[in-house]
Amino acid sequence: MNDCGNTSHEDEFYIVAFSMSYAKQLGLFLGLLIIYMVALLGNVTIVTLVCLIPKLHTPMYFFLCNLAIVDITSTSACIPKLLSITITQDHRISFYSCMTQMFFFIFSADGEIFILTSMAYDRYVAICKPLLYHTIMRNDVYIVMAASIWIFGALNSLSHTILTAILQYCYSHDVHNFFCDLNSVLALSSSDITSRKITLFSEAILIPLIQFLLTIISYVFIFSTILKIRSSAGRMKAFSSCTSHLITVILFYGPSIFLYMKPESEDSKDQDMLLSMLYLVVVPMLNPLVYSLRNKEVWVAIVTLLKK
Repeated sequence: MNDCGNTSHEDEFYIVAFSMSYAKQLGLFLGLLIIYMVALLGNVTIVTLVCLIPKLHTPMYFFLCNLAIVDITSTSACIPKLLSITITQDHRISFYSCMTQMFFFIFSADGEIFILTSMAYDRYVAICKPLLYHTIMRNDVYIVMAASIWIFGALNSLSHTILTAILQYCYSHDVHNFFCDLNSVLALSSSDITSRKITLFSEAILIPLIQFLLTIISYVFIFSTILKIRSSAGRMKAFSSCTSHLITVILFYGPSIFLYMKPESEDSKDQDMLLSMLYLVVVPMLNPLVYSLRNKEVWVAIVTLLKK
């Protein structure tokens, strides 16, 4: 971004999002603020409960804690800046802030994908191989799984961020999204990004698609095992142990698949932003609600913590 001539605004991008009247902007600000605070409160509560309540020191809740940390990271990387833009009408974001936002978004997205797959594997072992569960899902196993997820996410995100940062942006600096999404920023580059597009397409096959298929395969085996259980009470108990995760998978992959698989067009930019907001704002708010409202252990843990 340094070889485009001497322009006073070459180190800035402009977040172009949701052009509307001041009254609507104020309503959007209040709505976003409430959702953001609920998402923060819910996910911080999950992390606190899992850390402080010994009964929740299990692989499932360990991964849930990691999922909550990912949700906190993704929303906190993007939403505060959007709130600032909405209330101040200052759409500028520095180049380095944009790259930082991009890093944490990719980092969180990778983390969420692999954590959801790990949770699916945990449910598969618990339901399909219950006698071997504690042997397979030992402490060292799921800790190494989580550490690998964080390390891979950081390295992958760092590589994308560095490769994007060294591109030239000599023309438009208007990011047509409410945060510095990788695709939105790459679209502004005046450099040849053909190789980057090929890399992104390959990564989309290797990471989200394969992880999604692994999750689907896990649930095929899970449902097959549940249907073999003779008693209806046993089937309901087994199914209820994985419904929260299944709902979370649908909430995550639903908007993501629709967003990245639909054809691009100029008329769909507002729709893209709404889908991104659903994934980045609404889903992190719903995840802790899904796990708490349907889980007696979480409510018992909340009561135990309040009594302390």
